[in-house]
Amino acid sequence: MTRFSNRAALWGLSITFAFILCANAVVAAPYAAMVMDARSGKVLHSRNADTRLHPASLTKMMTLYVVFSAVENGEISLDTKVKISKKAAAEQPSKLGLRPGQRIKLRYLIRAAAVKSANDAATALAEAISGSEAAFARRMNRTAKALGMTRSNFKNAHGLTEAGHLSTARDMTILGRHVFYDYPEYYNIFSRRSTHAGIAEVANTNRRFLGAYKGADGIKTGYTRAAGFNLVASAERGQERIITTVFGGRSTAQRNAKVAELMDLGFSRAPSQVAVRKPVKPHVGPGPAEPSKTIRVVRAVAKSVRPMPRPTAEAAEPPQERLIAMAESIDETLSAVQTETVQQEPPKLRTASVIPLPRFKWNKKPSQVNSLTAAMAPQPRPARIVRPTVQTAALEQAPEPERVVVTRLSTSGGRHWSINVGRFTTRYEAERVLLRTALAELGTLDTALRKVASSARGHDAHFVGLTKESAKRACLRLKARNMECTAQGPT
Repeated sequence: MTRFSNRAALWGLSITFAFILCANAVVAAPYAAMVMDARSGKVLHSRNADTRLHPASLTKMMTLYVVFSAVENGEISLDTKVKISKKAAAEQPSKLGLRPGQRIKLRYLIRAAAVKSANDAATALAEAISGSEAAFARRMNRTAKALGMTRSNFKNAHGLTEAGHLSTARDMTILGRHVFYDYPEYYNIFSRRSTHAGIAEVANTNRRFLGAYKGADGIKTGYTRAAGFNLVASAERGQERIITTVFGGRSTAQRNAKVAELMDLGFSRAPSQVAVRKPVKPHVGPGPAEPSKTIRVVRAVAKSVRPMPRPTAEAAEPPQERLIAMAESIDETLSAVQTETVQQEPPKLRTASVIPLPRFKWNKKPSQVNSLTAAMAPQPRPARIVRPTVQTAALEQAPEPERVVVTRLSTSGGRHWSINVGRFTTRYEAERVLLRTALAELGTLDTALRKVASSARGHDAHFVGLTKESAKRACLRLKARNMECTAQGPT
C-alpha cells in the first residue's frame, strides 16, 4: 500500500508539474501586435511587429487565400468533391471529423477551415489543390512573397507547431488586408457565427469577439501552446475600417480584451476621411510540379491583348463593320444625287405632272409604251426613292455602333455569376466605369446587366447575370487591358 501510495503521489506531482509547464508555456509566449488602417494600409500602432513567432491557425488565412486564388484561376471549383486522405483524417484537433476515403465538396472544406479552424479540412484543401501538403506549402510561400510578407515561412496548411513554421504580426496584418480586398466575395465566411460544413453544423472560434465588439466582422483565431492565443480581427465603423493583430495572448478573454483595446486605439487615430488605396492583388499560379491549363491561358493573353475572333461558318462573309461602312457610303451617295437632282431640275419638268398621258393598257409589252410619254412622266419625289436591297439588308444585320445594348437578365441557364469592376466614391463614377467597360467588352458582356450596389463603403460596379464561364472570360479579357475585375459567385 505504501509503494502504491508513493507511486500515486509521484504521478499526481508529475501531472501537476506538466500542467504548470503548459501554463507557463502559454504565459511565456512572446507578445506582438499591430494596428492598421485597412483603407490606406497605414500602421497606427505596432509592438514587436517584425518578431518571427508561431502563427498557429492564423496560417489558415494563407491556406484559404491560395484556395480562393485556385478557384478564381479555374484550377478547381467549389463543387469539386475532394477525396479525404488518411493523412488529412489523422490530423490533430480541432477537426471536422473527416474519414479516409470520404468525399466532400470543396465549399464545405472552406467553411470548416475558416469557421471551425478544422485542421483535417485544411490538409484536405492543400492536397486537393497541389497534390500534397508539402507542394501546397511551397505555393503558400510563393504567395506570401508576392504579397510582401517578407518574414513568413510556411511548412503546413493548418498551423500546428512545426520547426521553421513562422510569421509576424505585420505579415499577418498584411495578409488579412489582402483577404478583405482581394476576395470580398468570400470574406463574409469569416463573419458567420456558425455554418453548415457538409457533415455537421460548426460554430465560429471567433464568435465571442464578433458578438462583443461593435462593427467586428472577422477574421481568424489561432492557438497552440507554443504560440499562445492569436487573433487577426477586422472591424468597420462608418467609413473607417481597422485591422488588428495580436500574437501571444494568455487566454481567449485576455486576448479579446487586448484586441478590443487596440481596435479602440485604431479608430481614435484613424482619420474619418481618407482615400482608399487597395493593395495590389498578385497572381500566383501553380508551381512547375503543378501544371495547369490556366497558366497557358494567361500566356496567350499576354501575347495578344485583343485575341482574333474564332473562325465560324460565316467567316467568308464580309465583317459587319464593312457592311455598315458600305451602307453609310450608299446613304451619302443617294443623298448627294437626290440633292443635285432637285437643284438642277429644269422648270419644265416641274409642270410635267399636268400633261395628260396617252391611254394604254398596262398589260401590254414594255416595247409598246410610247418612249416620249415615258420620258415626260413625273419624276419620283426624293423622299419616295426606294433604297437598294443591299443597303436594307446591311442595315438590318449590322448593329448600331453608338448604342449600348443591354439584354434582359435570364432567369435560367446558370446565370448566377457576376463581376465587380471596382468600388467608387460616387454613383456617377461607378455608372461611367460600367458604361466604358461595356463598350470595351461588348463581345463578353452583351448578356450582362449593369448594376451599382451602394453601401457605406462606396458604390460597387457590377455586371450581373453571367454564367461562370462568361464571368471568368470577361475578367481575363479586362485584366489583359489592365482593368480591375473580380468574378463573383455563390459560396
